[in-house]
Amino acid sequence: MNLHSSPDPLHFETRAIHVGQEPDSATGAVITPIYQTSTYAQRAVGEHLGYDYSRTDNPTRSALQECLASLESGRYGLAFASGMAAITTLLLYFKKGDHIVVADDVYGGTYRLFQRVFTAFGLEFSFVDMTNCEATRAAIRPNTRLVWIETPTNPLLKIIDVAEITALAHEHDILVGVDNTFATPYLQRPLESGADLVMHSTTKYLGGHSDVIGGAIVTSDDVLYERLKFLQNAAGAVPSPFDCWLVLRGLKTLALRMERHSENALHLAQWLEQHALVKRVMYPWLPSHPQHAVARRQMRAGGGMISFIASGGKAAAEKIAAATRLFVLAESLGGVESLIEVPAAMTHMSVANSPLQVDAGLVRLSVGVENVYDLMTDLDQAFESV
Repeated sequence: MNLHSSPDPLHFETRAIHVGQEPDSATGAVITPIYQTSTYAQRAVGEHLGYDYSRTDNPTRSALQECLASLESGRYGLAFASGMAAITTLLLYFKKGDHIVVADDVYGGTYRLFQRVFTAFGLEFSFVDMTNCEATRAAIRPNTRLVWIETPTNPLLKIIDVAEITALAHEHDILVGVDNTFATPYLQRPLESGADLVMHSTTKYLGGHSDVIGGAIVTSDDVLYERLKFLQNAAGAVPSPFDCWLVLRGLKTLALRMERHSENALHLAQWLEQHALVKRVMYPWLPSHPQHAVARRQMRAGGGMISFIASGGKAAAEKIAAATRLFVLAESLGGVESLIEVPAAMTHMSVANSPLQVDAGLVRLSVGVENVYDLMTDLDQAFESV
Protein backbone atom coordinates (compact mmCIF):
# COMPACT_ATOMS: atom_id res chain seq x y z
CA MET A 1 0.00 0.00 0.00
CA ASN A 2 1.36 3.43 -0.95
CA LEU A 3 0.46 5.41 2.16
CA HIS A 4 1.72 8.73 0.85
CA SER A 5 -0.43 8.72 -2.29
CA SER A 6 -3.58 7.57 -0.51
CA PRO A 7 -6.59 9.86 -1.09
CA ASP A 8 -7.13 9.74 2.67
CA PRO A 9 -3.55 10.21 3.96
CA LEU A 10 -2.60 9.06 7.40
CA HIS A 11 -1.52 11.48 10.08
CA PHE A 12 2.08 12.73 10.35
CA GLU A 13 3.02 10.52 13.30
CA THR A 14 1.82 7.39 11.51
CA ARG A 15 3.52 8.24 8.23
CA ALA A 16 6.82 8.85 10.04
CA ILE A 17 6.73 5.22 11.18
CA HIS A 18 5.30 3.51 8.10
CA VAL A 19 5.88 5.35 4.80
CA GLY A 20 8.62 3.64 2.79
CA GLN A 21 9.12 1.16 5.62
CA GLU A 22 6.93 -1.84 4.85
CA PRO A 23 8.18 -5.18 6.24
CA ASP A 24 11.04 -6.56 4.16
CA SER A 25 9.65 -8.70 1.31
CA ALA A 26 12.51 -11.22 1.49
CA THR A 27 12.52 -11.91 5.24
CA GLY A 28 9.52 -10.20 6.82
CA ALA A 29 11.81 -7.97 8.90
CA VAL A 30 9.67 -5.23 10.44
CA ILE A 31 12.49 -2.67 10.42
CA THR A 32 13.96 -1.58 7.08
CA PRO A 33 17.24 -3.48 6.54
CA ILE A 34 20.59 -1.79 6.12
CA TYR A 35 21.49 -2.71 2.55
CA GLN A 36 25.23 -2.45 3.08
CA THR A 37 26.22 -3.15 -0.51
CA SER A 38 27.94 -1.12 -3.19
CA THR A 39 26.74 -3.06 -6.23
CA TYR A 40 23.91 -5.37 -7.34
CA ALA A 41 23.73 -8.49 -9.53
CA GLN A 42 22.19 -8.00 -12.96
CA ARG A 43 20.11 -10.69 -14.72
CA ALA A 44 21.62 -9.69 -18.05
CA VAL A 45 23.75 -6.85 -19.35
CA GLY A 46 21.90 -3.65 -18.45
CA GLU A 47 19.00 -5.57 -16.90
CA HIS A 48 18.83 -5.10 -13.14
CA LEU A 49 16.21 -5.38 -10.40
CA GLY A 50 15.89 -1.63 -9.84
CA TYR A 51 19.35 -1.03 -8.40
CA ASP A 52 22.77 -1.23 -10.01
CA TYR A 53 25.20 0.86 -7.91
CA SER A 54 24.65 2.40 -4.48
CA ARG A 55 25.88 5.87 -5.35
CA THR A 56 22.95 6.01 -7.76
CA ASP A 57 20.37 4.33 -5.53
CA ASN A 58 20.22 2.11 -2.46
CA PRO A 59 17.09 0.50 -0.93
CA THR A 60 17.72 1.92 2.55
CA ARG A 61 18.20 5.38 1.07
CA SER A 62 15.09 4.97 -1.04
CA ALA A 63 13.05 4.22 2.09
CA LEU A 64 14.37 7.35 3.78
CA GLN A 65 13.76 9.52 0.75
CA GLU A 66 10.17 8.32 0.40
CA CYS A 67 9.46 8.97 4.07
CA LEU A 68 11.02 12.44 4.02
CA ALA A 69 8.99 13.40 0.95
CA SER A 70 5.79 12.31 2.67
CA LEU A 71 6.53 14.21 5.87
CA GLU A 72 7.23 17.44 3.93
CA SER A 73 4.13 17.03 1.75
CA GLY A 74 6.39 16.62 -1.27
CA ARG A 75 6.57 14.11 -4.12
CA TYR A 76 10.32 13.53 -4.20
CA GLY A 77 13.03 13.22 -1.58
CA LEU A 78 16.80 13.17 -2.05
CA ALA A 79 19.24 12.28 0.73
CA PHE A 80 22.80 13.56 0.99
CA ALA A 81 25.92 13.04 3.08
CA SER A 82 25.33 16.29 5.04
CA GLY A 83 23.22 19.42 5.01
CA MET A 84 26.07 21.25 3.29
CA ALA A 85 26.29 18.49 0.68
CA ALA A 86 22.59 19.03 -0.03
CA ILE A 87 23.07 22.79 -0.48
CA THR A 88 26.20 22.26 -2.58
CA THR A 89 24.33 19.91 -4.91
CA LEU A 90 21.49 22.42 -5.18
CA LEU A 91 23.90 25.21 -6.15
CA LEU A 92 25.27 23.00 -8.94
CA TYR A 93 21.82 23.44 -10.50
CA PHE A 94 22.73 27.06 -11.30
CA LYS A 95 25.27 28.56 -13.68
CA LYS A 96 27.83 31.36 -13.79
CA GLY A 97 26.16 34.77 -13.59
CA ASP A 98 23.07 33.57 -11.71
CA HIS A 99 22.06 35.58 -8.67
CA ILE A 100 20.69 34.27 -5.38
CA VAL A 101 18.94 36.32 -2.69
CA VAL A 102 19.71 34.99 0.79
CA ALA A 103 18.26 35.71 4.22
CA ASP A 104 20.67 37.93 6.14
CA ASP A 105 20.82 35.64 9.18
CA VAL A 106 21.87 32.17 8.08
CA TYR A 107 24.02 29.37 9.41
CA GLY A 108 27.70 30.32 9.26
CA GLY A 109 28.55 27.30 7.13
CA THR A 110 25.95 28.32 4.55
CA TYR A 111 27.41 31.83 4.37
CA ARG A 112 30.94 30.40 4.02
CA LEU A 113 29.85 28.07 1.20
CA PHE A 114 28.12 30.87 -0.68
CA GLN A 115 30.73 33.59 -0.24
CA ARG A 116 34.01 31.68 -0.12
CA VAL A 117 33.30 28.80 -2.49
CA PHE A 118 30.59 29.49 -5.04
CA THR A 119 31.40 33.13 -5.77
CA ALA A 120 34.63 31.75 -7.28
CA PHE A 121 32.45 29.87 -9.79
CA GLY A 122 30.54 32.98 -10.81
CA LEU A 123 27.41 32.79 -8.67
CA GLU A 124 26.29 36.08 -7.10
CA PHE A 125 24.69 36.48 -3.67
CA SER A 126 22.81 39.28 -1.93
CA PHE A 127 21.94 39.08 1.78
CA VAL A 128 18.75 40.80 2.86
CA ASP A 129 16.40 40.99 5.84
CA MET A 130 13.57 38.83 4.56
CA THR A 131 11.27 39.82 7.40
CA ASN A 132 10.94 42.95 5.24
CA CYS A 133 9.16 42.02 2.00
CA GLU A 134 9.98 45.32 0.29
CA ALA A 135 13.70 44.93 1.08
CA THR A 136 13.51 41.48 -0.48
CA ARG A 137 11.76 42.89 -3.54
CA ALA A 138 14.48 45.52 -3.92
CA ALA A 139 17.19 42.84 -3.86
CA ILE A 140 15.75 40.97 -6.85
CA ARG A 141 17.66 41.40 -10.12
CA PRO A 142 16.93 40.27 -13.69
CA ASN A 143 19.40 37.40 -13.17
CA THR A 144 17.98 36.26 -9.81
CA ARG A 145 17.26 32.54 -9.95
CA LEU A 146 16.77 31.52 -6.30
CA VAL A 147 15.54 33.00 -3.03
CA TRP A 148 17.09 31.13 -0.09
CA ILE A 149 15.20 31.26 3.21
CA GLU A 150 15.97 30.03 6.70
CA THR A 151 13.08 30.17 9.13
CA PRO A 152 13.55 30.22 12.05
CA THR A 153 16.94 31.69 11.19
CA ASN A 154 20.21 30.60 12.74
CA PRO A 155 21.09 32.00 15.25
CA LEU A 156 18.75 35.00 15.72
CA LEU A 157 15.52 33.02 15.26
CA LYS A 158 13.89 35.49 12.90
CA ILE A 159 10.68 34.19 11.36
CA ILE A 160 10.27 34.72 7.63
CA ASP A 161 6.79 34.62 6.10
CA VAL A 162 7.28 31.81 3.59
CA ALA A 163 3.98 32.38 1.76
CA GLU A 164 4.66 36.11 1.37
CA ILE A 165 8.24 35.75 0.11
CA THR A 166 7.31 32.85 -2.14
CA ALA A 167 4.51 34.83 -3.76
CA LEU A 168 6.93 37.68 -4.38
CA ALA A 169 9.58 35.40 -5.89
CA HIS A 170 7.09 33.59 -8.11
CA GLU A 171 5.97 36.93 -9.58
CA HIS A 172 9.45 36.96 -11.14
CA ASP A 173 9.59 33.21 -11.92
CA ILE A 174 12.24 32.68 -9.24
CA LEU A 175 12.66 29.43 -7.31
CA VAL A 176 12.29 29.46 -3.52
CA GLY A 177 14.23 27.14 -1.25
CA VAL A 178 13.71 26.88 2.50
CA ASP A 179 16.11 25.50 5.08
CA ASN A 180 13.60 23.88 7.43
CA THR A 181 16.17 22.36 9.80
CA PHE A 182 15.16 24.29 12.94
CA ALA A 183 11.42 23.75 12.57
CA THR A 184 11.28 20.27 10.99
CA PRO A 185 8.25 19.16 8.96
CA TYR A 186 6.41 18.47 12.19
CA LEU A 187 6.25 22.19 13.01
CA GLN A 188 6.04 23.68 9.50
CA ARG A 189 5.91 22.50 5.89
CA PRO A 190 7.14 25.21 3.49
CA LEU A 191 6.01 23.35 0.36
CA GLU A 192 2.44 23.82 1.56
CA SER A 193 3.12 27.58 1.59
CA GLY A 194 4.31 27.52 -2.01
CA ALA A 195 8.07 26.97 -1.70
CA ASP A 196 9.69 24.96 -4.49
CA LEU A 197 12.05 22.93 -2.35
CA VAL A 198 12.90 22.26 1.28
CA MET A 199 16.35 21.43 2.66
CA HIS A 200 17.30 19.75 5.93
CA SER A 201 20.39 18.97 7.85
CA THR A 202 19.11 15.56 8.92
CA THR A 203 21.99 15.58 11.40
CA LYS A 204 19.79 17.68 13.64
CA TYR A 205 16.19 17.01 14.71
CA LEU A 206 15.34 14.44 12.04
CA GLY A 207 18.12 12.12 13.22
CA GLY A 208 17.63 13.47 16.72
CA HIS A 209 20.36 11.62 18.62
CA SER A 210 23.65 13.36 17.68
CA ASP A 211 24.95 10.16 16.08
CA VAL A 212 24.67 10.78 12.33
CA ILE A 213 25.57 13.38 9.67
CA GLY A 214 23.16 13.82 6.79
CA GLY A 215 21.15 16.15 4.60
CA ALA A 216 18.07 16.12 2.41
CA ILE A 217 16.12 18.01 -0.24
CA VAL A 218 12.38 17.55 -0.86
CA THR A 219 10.45 18.95 -3.81
CA SER A 220 7.33 18.34 -5.89
CA ASP A 221 8.76 19.96 -9.03
CA ASP A 222 9.36 17.28 -11.72
CA VAL A 223 12.02 19.23 -13.62
CA LEU A 224 13.88 20.31 -10.49
CA TYR A 225 13.82 16.78 -9.11
CA GLU A 226 15.14 15.17 -12.30
CA ARG A 227 18.07 17.58 -12.46
CA LEU A 228 18.86 17.27 -8.73
CA LYS A 229 18.60 13.49 -8.97
CA PHE A 230 21.15 13.58 -11.80
CA LEU A 231 23.42 15.86 -9.75
CA GLN A 232 23.03 13.66 -6.66
CA ASN A 233 24.42 10.75 -8.67
CA ALA A 234 26.96 12.73 -10.70
CA ALA A 235 28.48 14.65 -7.77
CA GLY A 236 28.09 11.66 -5.45
CA ALA A 237 27.65 13.37 -2.06
CA VAL A 238 25.36 10.58 -0.84
CA PRO A 239 24.90 9.13 2.65
CA SER A 240 25.84 5.59 3.63
CA PRO A 241 23.08 3.00 4.08
CA PHE A 242 23.74 2.95 7.82
CA ASP A 243 23.41 6.73 8.05
CA CYS A 244 20.09 6.52 6.17
CA TRP A 245 18.92 3.84 8.60
CA LEU A 246 19.83 6.01 11.59
CA VAL A 247 17.79 8.94 10.23
CA LEU A 248 14.86 6.62 9.50
CA ARG A 249 15.02 5.41 13.10
CA GLY A 250 15.02 9.02 14.32
CA LEU A 251 12.01 9.98 12.20
CA LYS A 252 9.84 7.46 14.05
CA THR A 253 9.95 9.58 17.22
CA LEU A 254 10.20 13.03 15.59
CA ALA A 255 6.68 14.13 16.54
CA LEU A 256 7.10 13.06 20.16
CA ARG A 257 10.48 14.74 20.47
CA MET A 258 9.44 18.01 18.84
CA GLU A 259 6.51 18.32 21.25
CA ARG A 260 8.86 17.96 24.22
CA HIS A 261 11.60 20.17 22.72
CA SER A 262 9.04 22.92 22.14
CA GLU A 263 7.41 22.56 25.55
CA ASN A 264 10.76 22.74 27.35
CA ALA A 265 12.04 25.63 25.23
CA LEU A 266 8.95 27.77 25.81
CA HIS A 267 9.20 27.23 29.56
CA LEU A 268 12.89 28.18 29.57
CA ALA A 269 12.38 31.17 27.28
CA GLN A 270 9.71 32.60 29.58
CA TRP A 271 12.01 32.11 32.55
CA LEU A 272 15.03 33.64 30.79
CA GLU A 273 12.99 36.68 29.76
CA GLN A 274 12.60 37.54 33.46
CA HIS A 275 16.24 36.94 34.36
CA ALA A 276 18.27 39.95 35.52
CA LEU A 277 21.40 38.82 33.62
CA VAL A 278 19.61 38.47 30.27
CA LYS A 279 19.30 41.48 28.00
CA ARG A 280 17.09 39.93 25.33
CA VAL A 281 15.52 36.54 24.57
CA MET A 282 14.80 35.36 21.03
CA TYR A 283 12.13 32.64 20.82
CA PRO A 284 9.25 32.62 18.29
CA TRP A 285 6.51 31.65 20.77
CA LEU A 286 7.18 34.64 23.06
CA PRO A 287 4.77 37.56 22.47
CA SER A 288 7.84 39.84 22.57
CA HIS A 289 9.25 38.23 19.41
CA PRO A 290 8.96 40.69 16.46
CA GLN A 291 7.48 38.04 14.16
CA HIS A 292 5.40 36.26 16.80
CA ALA A 293 2.21 36.57 14.74
CA VAL A 294 3.89 35.08 11.65
CA ALA A 295 5.28 32.23 13.74
CA ARG A 296 1.83 31.46 15.15
CA ARG A 297 0.40 31.41 11.64
CA GLN A 298 2.94 29.13 9.94
CA MET A 299 4.29 26.97 12.77
CA ARG A 300 2.68 24.39 15.05
CA ALA A 301 4.94 25.32 18.03
CA GLY A 302 8.05 27.36 18.72
CA GLY A 303 10.65 24.61 18.39
CA GLY A 304 13.59 23.70 20.57
CA MET A 305 16.02 26.57 19.85
CA ILE A 306 16.47 29.65 22.05
CA SER A 307 18.96 32.48 21.68
CA PHE A 308 19.60 35.17 24.27
CA ILE A 309 22.01 38.03 24.77
CA ALA A 310 23.80 38.04 28.10
CA SER A 311 23.81 41.41 29.88
CA GLY A 312 27.55 41.20 30.43
CA GLY A 313 28.40 40.72 26.77
CA LYS A 314 31.11 38.38 25.48
CA ALA A 315 32.72 37.64 28.84
CA ALA A 316 29.42 36.79 30.49
CA ALA A 317 28.25 34.64 27.56
CA GLU A 318 31.44 32.59 27.61
CA LYS A 319 31.34 32.13 31.39
CA ILE A 320 27.72 30.95 31.30
CA ALA A 321 28.40 28.53 28.46
CA ALA A 322 31.40 27.06 30.25
CA ALA A 323 29.65 26.68 33.61
CA THR A 324 26.67 24.49 32.69
CA ARG A 325 26.60 20.87 33.83
CA LEU A 326 23.65 19.39 31.94
CA PHE A 327 23.81 21.66 28.90
CA VAL A 328 26.84 20.39 26.97
CA LEU A 329 29.14 23.05 25.51
CA ALA A 330 29.16 21.93 21.89
CA GLU A 331 28.25 22.88 18.34
CA SER A 332 25.28 21.39 16.47
CA LEU A 333 21.72 21.04 17.74
CA GLY A 334 18.58 18.96 17.65
CA GLY A 335 19.61 15.98 19.76
CA VAL A 336 17.74 14.67 22.77
CA GLU A 337 20.43 16.19 25.00
CA SER A 338 20.63 19.94 25.64
CA LEU A 339 23.53 21.90 24.12
CA ILE A 340 24.84 25.41 24.68
CA GLU A 341 27.17 27.49 22.53
CA VAL A 342 28.39 31.02 21.82
CA PRO A 343 27.81 31.44 18.05
CA ALA A 344 30.29 34.30 17.51
CA ALA A 345 33.13 32.06 18.73
CA MET A 346 31.79 28.74 17.44
CA THR A 347 29.22 28.01 14.70
CA HIS A 348 29.26 31.51 13.21
CA MET A 349 32.97 32.37 13.22
CA SER A 350 32.83 32.40 9.41
CA VAL A 351 30.59 35.51 9.46
CA ALA A 352 32.98 37.51 11.66
CA ASN A 353 33.78 40.92 10.15
CA SER A 354 30.90 40.57 7.71
CA PRO A 355 27.46 42.24 7.62
CA LEU A 356 26.12 39.00 9.15
CA GLN A 357 28.36 39.21 12.21
CA VAL A 358 26.55 38.20 15.41
CA ASP A 359 26.68 39.78 18.86
CA ALA A 360 29.59 38.39 20.89
CA GLY A 361 27.24 38.17 23.88
CA LEU A 362 24.77 35.90 22.09
CA VAL A 363 24.19 32.46 23.61
CA ARG A 364 22.35 29.74 21.66
CA LEU A 365 20.56 26.88 23.39
CA SER A 366 19.45 23.64 21.80
CA VAL A 367 16.92 22.57 24.40
CA GLY A 368 16.71 18.81 24.81
CA VAL A 369 14.05 16.53 26.21
CA GLU A 370 15.33 16.30 29.79
CA ASN A 371 13.19 17.45 32.71
CA VAL A 372 12.78 21.18 32.22
CA TYR A 373 13.29 21.98 35.91
CA ASP A 374 16.67 20.26 35.87
CA LEU A 375 17.61 22.37 32.86
CA MET A 376 16.43 25.54 34.56
CA THR A 377 18.42 24.70 37.69
CA ASP A 378 21.51 24.09 35.55
CA LEU A 379 21.22 27.46 33.80
CA ASP A 380 20.55 29.18 37.12
CA GLN A 381 23.78 27.89 38.65
CA ALA A 382 25.67 28.78 35.44
CA PHE A 383 24.49 32.40 35.71
CA GLU A 384 26.08 32.48 39.16
CA SER A 385 29.49 32.24 37.45
CA VAL A 386 29.06 35.72 35.96
